Amino acid sequence: MSTDNTPPEEPEVPAQPPKEQPAQAARPAEPAEPAEPEQTGRQRLAAGLWPPRVSRAQLIVALLLFVLGLGLAIQVRSNSDSSAPLRGARQEDLVRILDELDGRTKRLEDEKQRLDDQRKELQSSSNQAEEARRQTVEKERQLGILAGTVAAQGPGITLRITDPKGQVRSDQLLDTLQELRAAGAEAIQINGVRVVAGSYFSDEGGGVAIDGKKITQPYEFRVIGKPQDLEPALNIPGGVVQTLEKEHATVAVTRSAKIVVDALRAAKQPDYARSSSP
Repeated sequence: MSTDNTPPEEPEVPAQPPKEQPAQAARPAEPAEPAEPEQTGRQRLAAGLWPPRVSRAQLIVALLLFVLGLGLAIQVRSNSDSSAPLRGARQEDLVRILDELDGRTKRLEDEKQRLDDQRKELQSSSNQAEEARRQTVEKERQLGILAGTVAAQGPGITLRITDPKGQVRSDQLLDTLQELRAAGAEAIQINGVRVVAGSYFSDEGGGVAIDGKKITQPYEFRVIGKPQDLEPALNIPGGVVQTLEKEHATVAVTRSAKIVVDALRAAKQPDYARSSSP
């Protein structure tokens, strides 16, 4: 009797029909993102320049350039302001000022030419010792005039300042003196006092003192020099005459072919300096 070991077949289970999936709501299609437009060359250049990438060194250089430009602007402004008094001047006044400047230039050129002539005479003279002595005497006379130790005469002007209200001060007389010197004055005397390079002015008891000697108004300047240069220098716009007239003083300028400056000063011996020549 044989035994069948084959397992019994399982009964077939009928297949279940597939379950229907619930219908899902249809999703709207998402729009595609627009492509970025391609940048032009100018746009790329602008993007590279802004915002600026500034280093510390560049910032310091820019600051220094700003300070330099500001200083130049201030300098130009100050120069413009210094010429303001001449802006309202009349044409004839400007012409006179230019003539005065031309006169100063000519005087300097003449002095240079005179010194050149002296040098040539010393070099070409057959008797150089005699020529040197003559020039030394002439130089001594010139220095004596400048030092006030000898009298002098020549063409020039007389300046008379009348100050009835006593408003003129020593600094205004000093400004007058400086203006005359700048115009080529060679010798000056004020109310009998010889004025030299070391003279000083001070206010003293209702008047003015020069080198400690009191003088009272009217103040009279005797000035040796070229009248065509001296008088215009006093009458320039904003100059000496206008300044003194603002103080209610009366100013009179008279040209003369001969002005005598005879007030003298004693020659002062130096306390310590000695000649170094043998």
